[in-house]
Amino acid sequence: MHRVLEGGRLASYGAAYFFASGAFMGYWPVWLKDRGVSDAEIGTLYMARQLVSVVAILSIGLLAHRVAGSRAMLVMIAGASAVALGTYEFCYSFLALVLIGLVWGFLSSPVIPLYDSLLVNESRNRGFVYGTLRVWSSVTFIAGTLTCGLAVDRWGPPSVLFVGLAGIVCMVPLALVLPRSDARIRGQGGAPFGFADLLRSRPFLLFMTACALCGSSHAVLYSFGTLTWRGAGIDDVTISLLWGESVAVEVVLMMASGWLIQRLGVTGLIALGAACGVVRWTGMAFTTALPALIVLQALHAGTFAALHLGAMGFMQRALPASGMALAQSVSAALAGGAAHAVVFQLSGLLYARLGQHAFLAMAALSAGGLVAILLLMRHWKGELLFGKVDPLIAVGPKDTLAR
Repeated sequence: MHRVLEGGRLASYGAAYFFASGAFMGYWPVWLKDRGVSDAEIGTLYMARQLVSVVAILSIGLLAHRVAGSRAMLVMIAGASAVALGTYEFCYSFLALVLIGLVWGFLSSPVIPLYDSLLVNESRNRGFVYGTLRVWSSVTFIAGTLTCGLAVDRWGPPSVLFVGLAGIVCMVPLALVLPRSDARIRGQGGAPFGFADLLRSRPFLLFMTACALCGSSHAVLYSFGTLTWRGAGIDDVTISLLWGESVAVEVVLMMASGWLIQRLGVTGLIALGAACGVVRWTGMAFTTALPALIVLQALHAGTFAALHLGAMGFMQRALPASGMALAQSVSAALAGGAAHAVVFQLSGLLYARLGQHAFLAMAALSAGGLVAILLLMRHWKGELLFGKVDPLIAVGPKDTLAR
């Protein structure tokens, strides 16, 4: 029972955040459309939020790295995010949406890098498999998606904001029960690398390139997937089930994460995600038939879950715990925020001109990510990139150690 409670303590914060993400991922564009925002403006709003996220992730990540305070940061961010998100209810002009989007993007974007850095360190220190903790975020993502789909079907697009806000508000008390792991990490001394060292490391640059291309390839789906399917006559409940299905298969893959890492290695998982992206986005460029969408949405297990687990596995093996917050923040800011900002803006322009054929550009990005990860396989053989072997790794479960 103690083991279950300990796992719940680690997983609950992410679960609350991803309940909100489940609501927003598929239905935020619908909420924006209801406020009179055009397709190109949707792309601009996503780009603006992603651009400010680069500054936010790097600045807050560097602060957490220097003071070893990931938990304290997560507590403060949760409270401020709830206030900022609620302000959207009073925003009707495009300028107001841009301004509050910048605030919301600054506050919400550091959440996952900080949470993942804490979760990666705690999972190997306490003997958990990272994927079996993170899987609960996927479960609540499904719950958020289904809840939002039902709410939109019954009460219309305005309900999207309130479903998401419920998850963000729950983050506040759940942040308070996260462990204070930072003291142990501080006791190991400072990280044996800095920001510039990461950017000079060829394996780390190849890793970020692969993650940037594969991660940002979801831009058309996240911005215009629901709008495309609505335009094809698919109802909101079915659309919410399509989103939920994509995360359900993600859950299955995460539950098998230890087994998969043993057989494919962390770089193999990223390569699998890139290959799935080529297939998934090519298919979505040419069909909105429901049976085909069911199959293509199942590939989310590869394009997101395999990519994410591979990325966290690389971090866990290639970097010491004392530098995890910094490395997570640099990767999230550059491979996430900056890359996503550019691609989200391009996705709006491409979709306005090409419609669903804009997915072909996303397939090209996934192909580029596959090339980058194949190059990484040649340059990195599973060794620590900086410093000595991390003592926390020695107590981690055996199935988290495979390359």
